[in-house]
Amino acid sequence: MNETTMAAIVPHDPNATICDLLEERFRETPEHTLFSVPRTDGGWNPITTSDFHSQVIALAKGFVAAGVKPGDKIGIMCKVRFEWTLIDFATAYAGAILVPVYETSSPSQIAHVLSDSGANALILETAEMHARFDEIQAEVPGIGTSWRLDLGDLDTLRAHGADITDAEIDKRRRLAKGSDIATLIYTSGSTGAPKGCIITHANFVDTIRNAAKEMSMVVNTDASTLLFITAAHIFARVVSLLAVHSGVRVGHQSDTKLLLPSLQSFKPTFLLAVPRVFEKVYNSAEQKAEAGGKGSIFRLATATAIEYSHALDAGHVSFALRAKFAVLDRLVLSKLRAAIGGRAIYAVSGSAPLGLRLGHFYRALGLKILEGYGLTETTAPVTINVPQKFKIGSVGPVLPGISVRIAADGEVLVRGVNVFAGYWHNDKATAETFDGDWYKTGDIGNIDDDGYLWITGRKKEIIVTAGGKNVAPATLEDPIRANPLIGQCVVVGDEKPFISALITLDSEMLEPWLRNNELNPAMSVADAARHPAILAEIQGAIDRANALVSRAESIRKFVILPTEFTEASGHLTPKMSIKRHVIIADFASEIDAIYDGNPDTSGITLGN
Repeated sequence: MNETTMAAIVPHDPNATICDLLEERFRETPEHTLFSVPRTDGGWNPITTSDFHSQVIALAKGFVAAGVKPGDKIGIMCKVRFEWTLIDFATAYAGAILVPVYETSSPSQIAHVLSDSGANALILETAEMHARFDEIQAEVPGIGTSWRLDLGDLDTLRAHGADITDAEIDKRRRLAKGSDIATLIYTSGSTGAPKGCIITHANFVDTIRNAAKEMSMVVNTDASTLLFITAAHIFARVVSLLAVHSGVRVGHQSDTKLLLPSLQSFKPTFLLAVPRVFEKVYNSAEQKAEAGGKGSIFRLATATAIEYSHALDAGHVSFALRAKFAVLDRLVLSKLRAAIGGRAIYAVSGSAPLGLRLGHFYRALGLKILEGYGLTETTAPVTINVPQKFKIGSVGPVLPGISVRIAADGEVLVRGVNVFAGYWHNDKATAETFDGDWYKTGDIGNIDDDGYLWITGRKKEIIVTAGGKNVAPATLEDPIRANPLIGQCVVVGDEKPFISALITLDSEMLEPWLRNNELNPAMSVADAARHPAILAEIQGAIDRANALVSRAESIRKFVILPTEFTEASGHLTPKMSIKRHVIIADFASEIDAIYDGNPDTSGITLGN
C-alpha cells in the first residue's frame, strides 16, 4: 500500500477560529472543571470553564487597552503553565497572533524569532528570561512593549482593561476567518535555521475537531492530563487546545523535580510525553531496583511483561504466563503504576520513535502508549495509534481529514486539514517542500496492508557508505539510546568504509550505575568515558543493536565523548532531538580519528 486516506468526520467551517473551541465548551459545560492549578501544599485548585472564559475575556480586554491591534504579533517565552493557555486564548480573542519562543532559547535565537516574525510585543515569565531578551533588545526595535508574569503584569493588564466592553472583544474574536494566521511556530532547527510555520485557525480547528472524534476514548470530560513538556512546541500546544475542546481537565508542572509528586496527587488518566521521558522512567526504576538488591526480580518482571504483551498481540496468553505475570505485576509493576498516579491508562508519544521493547513493557504495565507522527508543518498529528486501532512499533493510521502517500523514493507525503499554509516570508522554502498539494515531510516510511504508517528514518539523514550501503541511523540509534548509561548516540559513516557512532553518557544515570556496579560513584563523565567497565557496557548495547541489522549496516567502532549534548551546547533542539549536522561538524576531529586509525584517549574501541 502506498497511500491511505480517512475522510473528515467534522465538516469544515470556514469561519471557525480557536476562539470557537472555547465558546463551544463554555456553552456546553460552563461549570465543568477545565483546569486545576497547583497549590503550595501539593493540592490543586479547580478552575471551571466559566472561570477560564471570564479570565480570557478580561485579559483580552487588557491587551486591547494596552494598544494591541488586530493582526499584531505577540511573542511569548514561558514554561508550560496555566497562564500559557490563558494567554493563548486571550491573544486570539483580542485579534492578535501569538508567536511562541522556546523558554530555553539563547539570546540570538530569541532575536531571530522576534525579528523574523515581526512581533511588536513580548510576554516573559521570569527575570532570567528578561535578562536574555535584554541582551538583544536593541536588535529587535519592533518590540515596543514587554510584560512579565513574575511582576504581576497580567493582573495589571486585566485592571487596565476594565473599561473595554464585552462587545469589543466579541467583535475582535470574530474578525479572523479559518484561513487566517492563528500562530507562527518556528521549527526547532534540527536541520538548519528555524523557519516560521504559518498555522491557520482552520489548521487548528479542523485537526482538533476531527482528532477529538477519533480519540474520544482518550479525550473526554472524564479525562485528565498533567502537561509537563513545553507549550511552545506544536505537540503540547495542540493537546492544550484539544483538551479545552474536549473538556479534559488539565494541570501543569514544568519543574521535573516535582513531576512525580505532582503525578501522584493529580492522578491523570493520560499522559503526553516524548520517548526520552519513558526511557528515563524505566531506567530510573531499573537502577533503583538494582540499588535495593531487587535488580533480578525487576529484570524478570520486565521480561515477563514484554512476553505477556507479545502474547496479547498473538491472541493467546497461556495460563502459566498469566499467573507469572500476575505475581510479578503485584510485586513490581504496580509500584510503577502508582508512581504515575495510578489512573493513567493511555499516553500519547511523539517526536521520536519509542521502540518495541518499551512499547510492550508499558502496555503490559497497563499504560497503552499511543505513538503518533507529525511535524510542526502538519499542526502536529498526521497519524496516531488509538485504543481501537493500535499496533506497537507503528505510528498508527491517519486521522480524519488527512491523507498519507509514500513517494517512489520512500518519502512520506501528507495532505489534509492539518497541513500548514507555508513558511513565513520564505516562498522558496515553501515551494521546495511541496509536491503539488502534498507536503514533503523528509521522513522515510511505509504503509502496511492495514493502513498503519511505519517511520524508518529521515531522508536527509540516510548514510551512504563508501561501499554504497544505505543506512538509516535511527534503526541503530534508538535501541542503543535505551541503555540507561547512554545519553545520546549519533551514527556516522557517510562515504566512509564502515559505520561508527559517537556516544555520550547520561550524567543523571551515571552515578547510580557506578554505585550499583561497585565503582566510584563520584567518577566524572570524562573519566567514565575511558573506564573499561563503561566501555564494556556500551559495547554490549551496540552489539544488541547490531544484531538487528546486516553486517554492512552494523557499528564497527565507537567513541564515548567526555561531554554531553545539551541544548545550551547547541547540539540538541528544545524538544531534545539531536542537531546532527552541528554534531558532525563540531566533532569532526573525533570522527576523523575513528577512520584514521589514530584513536585519542577518550576511548575508541572496536565493535564485534
